[in-house]
Amino acid sequence: MTERNLYATWVEIDLQALSSNVRWIAQTTQKSVMAIVKANAYGHGSVQAARAALKGGATWLGVARLEEALDLRAADIQAPLLIMGYVPVARMADAIRQQISLTVWESAQVQAAASQASLTGDHARVHLKVDTGMSRLGVQIEHAATMAQIISSTPGVILEGIFTHFARADEHEQQPTDQQEKQFFALLDSLHSQSIQPAWIHAYNSAASLWRSSNRVNLVRPGISIYGLHPSNECLLPPAFRPVLSWKAVLSQVKTLPPGRGVSYGHEYITHANELIGTIPVGYADGLRRNKPNEVLVGGKRVPIVARVCMDQVMVQLDAVQNAHAGDEVVIIGSQGDQSITAEEVGARWGTINYDVVCGISARVVRVYR
Repeated sequence: MTERNLYATWVEIDLQALSSNVRWIAQTTQKSVMAIVKANAYGHGSVQAARAALKGGATWLGVARLEEALDLRAADIQAPLLIMGYVPVARMADAIRQQISLTVWESAQVQAAASQASLTGDHARVHLKVDTGMSRLGVQIEHAATMAQIISSTPGVILEGIFTHFARADEHEQQPTDQQEKQFFALLDSLHSQSIQPAWIHAYNSAASLWRSSNRVNLVRPGISIYGLHPSNECLLPPAFRPVLSWKAVLSQVKTLPPGRGVSYGHEYITHANELIGTIPVGYADGLRRNKPNEVLVGGKRVPIVARVCMDQVMVQLDAVQNAHAGDEVVIIGSQGDQSITAEEVGARWGTINYDVVCGISARVVRVYR
């Protein structure tokens, strides 16, 4: 049976495309790849996406939180795994027991990791996060060498990696990223002179992995690109990349309404003539925003969403698809016939970015894996 016979709305995930995207990055950069699968793999499903990324040649996985890392370990994914965000001290031992690497930026975290490691009988593997200009997490660049020394001299803790994150790598103007990279590489030189050489050095996100190359790093951290989504309007993916996600639904009802009929809450839309109106079982609880305008594909044609988006349902004007029937496929993101609606297009309509669009698709929308 097809998905439209089984579900009201669903997301189709092309795992082969995900593996292919990762493989392109690995082969092109000639670096080890840390596939970023945080936030449920940007809405794609963390466990399935992680396995596909590893199949495509990734050797590391990156997440933001401990719970995400533990979910991967519970699925018997044993690849090296880095939590790039905050971990409460009381939970560090859980990560250490599962051979999950921690990110640190303060000496108190290092001491806590050492203390928690002593409870497990193992070493805490840590990556030092350096703030070179993102001004988010990370030790300030002027204190980074001292932090590296503290980590290296703390029993029970291994300085496994060091990294930074670029704030503007996806822009044509590269001077800010040049400056961040210059600071990071100068730090590496300083550490090298002190015989501090972490095994893993990483700085390049999706955009930087496309536009930059250096033998100073040996690990790249692609996120949005492995899902076939453009890092930004200024940083477009090469044609070899394929979108991984499509979002679909069905028409639950189609009916002709007379002139002057109000549609949905508040009657913000009123029919002007006899109009063919379809209902789709998708709403803002699924991640479909109430922003206007909105469009979907039905019968290979673009049709407008009319009236207010409800929690679980939305209406479309179907005069352009006179042969539409209940049960017909609706495409919210993806292709139908010779028409396509991309996550980037949807993001532009909603006043946001493609990351936000796919991450915002609710967990109650079934994921179907190819």
